[in-house]
Amino acid sequence: MKKINLLSIVLMLMLQAAFAQQSAPATQLDWKLGAQAYTFKNFTFAEALDKMASIDLKYVEAYPGQKIGHNIDGTMHFTMDAATRMQVKNLLKEKGITVVAYGVVSGKNGEEWKQIFEFAKDMGIGVVNSEPKKEDLDMVNRLAGDYGILVAIHNHPKPSTYWHPDTVLEAVKGRSNIKACADVGHWVRSGMDPIENLKKLEGHVASIHFKDLHEKSSEAHDVPWGKGVSDAEGIIKEMKRQRFEGVISAEYEYNWDNSLPEVEQSVNFFRKMASKYNPQ
Repeated sequence: MKKINLLSIVLMLMLQAAFAQQSAPATQLDWKLGAQAYTFKNFTFAEALDKMASIDLKYVEAYPGQKIGHNIDGTMHFTMDAATRMQVKNLLKEKGITVVAYGVVSGKNGEEWKQIFEFAKDMGIGVVNSEPKKEDLDMVNRLAGDYGILVAIHNHPKPSTYWHPDTVLEAVKGRSNIKACADVGHWVRSGMDPIENLKKLEGHVASIHFKDLHEKSSEAHDVPWGKGVSDAEGIIKEMKRQRFEGVISAEYEYNWDNSLPEVEQSVNFFRKMASKYNPQ
């Protein structure tokens, strides 16, 4: 009888432990920090990848106008042919970097949107950052669903179409394949609080263009994260609160020819804050 009771107690404890493990909230999120290749727009895509690899970034957001380099003709435009796409895939594999997003890009018409989605699907890109025409939103939402790709609406500064989060919320309403690409630096340039805007867009943010700026003005420029007025630490804390697991792209738009040391400082800051708010 004692043996049976002991066995029952052990089984009960095992079941309780398993249930507790399933019920406990996860503390670690899957944060993948990469860089928007536009950070290194004065260099080829191949050179940009080398710079990212040198500071241990494993993810990239490509943009259409950048020359590919590495003895590959053309630019990172969505109209590149299949042979060029294969060369770019091999380049990415060689550098150990995954392309996770593409933009900021929009189609002029339905045919161009199909080309964008076909390119993204073939390259394994999950998020297209874009500023679609309002009259195209339903079409874009439908095509995004057909191709299994998210479109994230990016905000350039005021007075661009999507500078205010209320306009983005209106665009995503009722469209499950359209989300937001939160450019926190451009919000600061538009005189807004990036943390409040992230809260307003909670549940809709698929990607973030991470920046810190030296002042709140339309003329503000990038500085290493944590040294500016954007409250970079507070943004990371808010990302944790929202359990954000989308695409995070460092986009540093200053000191163009020699920004790598400042990008590295920013990456180190992010990793330090990530370990604080998103412990391993």
